[in-house]
Amino acid sequence: MPHSSSANDDAIVMQGVTKRFGHVTALDKMDLRVGRGEVHGLLGPNGAGKSTAIRVLLGLLRKDGGEATIFGHDCWKDAVKLHRRLAYVPGDVTLWDNLSGGEIIDLLTHLRGQQDKQLRKRLIERFQLDPTKKFRTYSKGNRQKVALVAALASDVELYLLDEPTSGLDPLLELVFQEEVQRLKNDNKTILLSSHILAEVEALCDRVTIIREGRVVESGSLDDLRHLADTTFKVSTKKDASAIAQHAGVHDVKTEGNYLTFQVKHAHLDEVLAALATYKVEAIVSHPPTLEELFMGHYKHEVAATE
Repeated sequence: MPHSSSANDDAIVMQGVTKRFGHVTALDKMDLRVGRGEVHGLLGPNGAGKSTAIRVLLGLLRKDGGEATIFGHDCWKDAVKLHRRLAYVPGDVTLWDNLSGGEIIDLLTHLRGQQDKQLRKRLIERFQLDPTKKFRTYSKGNRQKVALVAALASDVELYLLDEPTSGLDPLLELVFQEEVQRLKNDNKTILLSSHILAEVEALCDRVTIIREGRVVESGSLDDLRHLADTTFKVSTKKDASAIAQHAGVHDVKTEGNYLTFQVKHAHLDEVLAALATYKVEAIVSHPPTLEELFMGHYKHEVAATE
């Protein structure tokens, strides 16, 4: 569907969005941009504001300030129209107790247009769901599967997934990742809120880390890795412990014949040049994982809880 260039190819735009519940500010001037065809990860601990942000986008909550649009349309005023173009999976699924899983999937997919029966059948098999049982009899994991199958079987432009694999076993998490990859290949837009960092790292083009309702970092994983340190593990012919004196080097430890340490991004060149003088026999380096980046933002809170 053609859009004006002013829509700027962003599927989701939140600018300065504020949401309060009484004295509690759940979203504090939050900014978020998700491009069309992008898988965007929304990260933060419980209570950071992820679900509130998604409910504002769904038009389920009215914001107190700022702008929130999907495909250029106001999320609150145009909610009914927008819901035909999106699918949503909450982290805690509550649907109609007296309907079977299959009936709920049919109802939700028909609301969004034509149903692909082959795709529905394949997803039910892949997620190992018995669609004949009444919803009230399902475990948490099976309730999650009903919502996932209904969303993934819908041919829509945008998928809002809020902790979608909550309650699923690890094998089904892999099935979920493969299905999201399929949507990604079809150029669909996905906003994925998750605390499973490996899931986000495997799937997302860009991530936004939020804390207390505010965005603290946003960008591709490569962009964010510039903010953190690279880990090295080296074995050298000459004693390399003096590397600890170099600027940007910290957390130096000896493990058997290996020296491990971290290097700040700005000092990588000079540290690599210095390493060469110690006659390197083996070297392993890895950029920071998403978990390390994420924990970097929350280490003060972690220290406080300990």
